[in-house]
Amino acid sequence: MRAPAPRFAANDGVIDAARAALGPWLVDAREHVGEVALIVDRANLVPAMTALRDTKGLEYQQLMEIAGVDYPERDKRFEVVYCLLSLTRNHRLHVHVCTDEDRPVPSVTGLWPVAGWLEREVYDLYGVLFSGNSDLRRILTDYGFRGHPLRKDFPLTGYTELRYSEEEKRVVYEPVKLAQDFRNFDFQSPWEGAEYVLPGDEKGAQAQGKGAQTPASADAVKKADAAPDKTAPANAPETKTTESPKQTGAGEPHPGNKAEDKPKNPDVVPTKGGGQNQ
Repeated sequence: MRAPAPRFAANDGVIDAARAALGPWLVDAREHVGEVALIVDRANLVPAMTALRDTKGLEYQQLMEIAGVDYPERDKRFEVVYCLLSLTRNHRLHVHVCTDEDRPVPSVTGLWPVAGWLEREVYDLYGVLFSGNSDLRRILTDYGFRGHPLRKDFPLTGYTELRYSEEEKRVVYEPVKLAQDFRNFDFQSPWEGAEYVLPGDEKGAQAQGKGAQTPASADAVKKADAAPDKTAPANAPETKTTESPKQTGAGEPHPGNKAEDKPKNPDVVPTKGGGQNQ
């Protein structure tokens, strides 16, 4: 059975054609896991994209996506990745541009107007600047948001939180307040016993019978066959064992099953006028 979607064209000759079309604008080219990636000089991004769109044999007419990648350990920590599609050749290509927080990337809105929205996303989430974008403002985060949430050094909790205030009858912004340290978790098993007192822990001080589920230590648990403690106080709770029917209640007649409680005439007396089963 054939695949429902058409298969993409092979990568044969794509890198050689890109080298010939881009010339010194191409910094590096590689093929990995079946995809071709071109690293282009940031200052010459627009003419390089124009060549990839208009050169015969390449013809990447559509800009499908612009993505951002953050590498904090690099001097140029950000990579802007352009995903191109050739409709005539049925082939995809990735173009990479490296930059930092201060150097803007030339906008490609003159080639693909859809890049205006995509560049705003990268700016909003990573803080990458785009020169030539006439409407470079946030698009996904809230009004007054501080920072760029997809950077690797951005805290997972953010800086501010919003909630609805019953007193002010509106949504208010506040600094993030955590009930506990964000990475301070208690991984102690509840069977080992917590170091702090929980509701119901006072029951654990009472020694229970053999086999009973109890947080008490083994020394505090009384054996079921041990002799009763003569020194125990009179009001001490009785140890729950099942050594005799008296302790379980077995063998005691039900109150309604005694002989004096049974009817004198065990025969069924028909209902006057005939009952349902008569």
